[in-house]
Amino acid sequence: MITTRFAPSPTGFLHIGGLRTALYNYLFARKNGGKFLLRIEDTDLKRNSQEAVIAIREAFNWCGLDYDGDVEYQSKRFDIYKKYINQLLESGKAYKCYTTQEELAQMKAEAEAKKLRPKYNGRYRDFTGTPPQGIEPVIRIKAPLEGVIEFKDGVKGDVKFNCSDILDDFIIARSDGSPTYNFCVVIDDALMGVTHIIRGDDHLSNTPKQIILYETLGFKIPEFFHVAMINGSDGAKLSKRHGATDVMEYKDMGYLPEALLNFLVRLGWSHGDDEIFNLRQMIELFDPYNLSKSASTYNQSKLEWLNSHYIKSLPFERLADDMLYFGLDFRVIDKGHMLLDLLRERSKTLLELKNSALAIINRPTTYDQNAIKKFINDSNKILLDEFAKSLEFKEMDAKAIEEMTNEFLAKKDRKLKDLAQPIRIAITGNPVSPSIFEVIEIIGINELKSRIRNFLNFIQ
Repeated sequence: MITTRFAPSPTGFLHIGGLRTALYNYLFARKNGGKFLLRIEDTDLKRNSQEAVIAIREAFNWCGLDYDGDVEYQSKRFDIYKKYINQLLESGKAYKCYTTQEELAQMKAEAEAKKLRPKYNGRYRDFTGTPPQGIEPVIRIKAPLEGVIEFKDGVKGDVKFNCSDILDDFIIARSDGSPTYNFCVVIDDALMGVTHIIRGDDHLSNTPKQIILYETLGFKIPEFFHVAMINGSDGAKLSKRHGATDVMEYKDMGYLPEALLNFLVRLGWSHGDDEIFNLRQMIELFDPYNLSKSASTYNQSKLEWLNSHYIKSLPFERLADDMLYFGLDFRVIDKGHMLLDLLRERSKTLLELKNSALAIINRPTTYDQNAIKKFINDSNKILLDEFAKSLEFKEMDAKAIEEMTNEFLAKKDRKLKDLAQPIRIAITGNPVSPSIFEVIEIIGINELKSRIRNFLNFIQ
């Protein structure tokens, strides 16, 4: 059974690059009827944050990425790691190293003086003497000193590492007994049956060490896919200055999870020229062997375009549910269904939709001064006042309101442009809004008249 996993460290929020990695693993597992596991790599007890764990799970829930079984925590598996460390020590495949930090620093300085890569010199690899007193040893694996480690990466193709260039006897347990990252990862992936590992290519340098551990422990080596990074629009590594990096910030900014997942899946994968994919389509079409070898570029405009698409296309009930997060319940707002449908056509985010809705629902208390200077004069003040006086209190739809307005203008021998912007500023406070006739249908003739009166009093 194909089994994938996502294994973040709980030291901060879930980065969108991490969410993309999780998505790729999720899609591959679901497409093949396999398992997708969530593992929290919390062995760094000093840096762990329970808030970060909550944030990771919250992001998964918001995006609708379900995982199989319970969440695994590395911090609860120390006995398992200790068992395998002892096994390696007893078999002579690992050893205790008493090299001090000062000695390691000296090795590094000597290597740098010779312009060589700093590496441990293997002093205790085959040590049989009496260990020095007062030093708690680390545990090192006996790594191959020569030869080649090679594997076929699902993204990068054939990858080779010369052991003499990149490896020394790396540490698998620290002096306090805590296991190191690469050791824990291998034990967990092997025991959890992980068959395919899709991760960022910043992990590529870890792969030869992990392959050595798989082989030394007698575990089957999974297939690796190392995905190129996401860059900002300037080609630099994606950071806060390019846009939000915390997944849940996107929720706060009014992005829909469908849009964010659709955006992320396309940052490194494509299916012809298609741009729009719902989760079901992603599962059906995704193939990790088609992931790009090149870094992808974060494009905020593309994300906004996708978000706008989903705002327009999602059912009313679903969009109304999402708007509850922003404190608006369109189900209880008078003509709420009509209002949401009117605004969704021109909103890039749910936050924009909220602000546009409030501009219609609430009577304006301030007015755009630049708009007043540009669009309001003595002539259309009089016209606006006469229009308000002509209004009769009755229910009217947008078409009837437009016909009534045109009849009024015809009698005055004036054009719609003479009245439209003054009305718009009067009812919303600014010169930008959807069709004034549809807005008037929503607020009603009585409210229209009141808002015009308030505006005229304001500009006296």
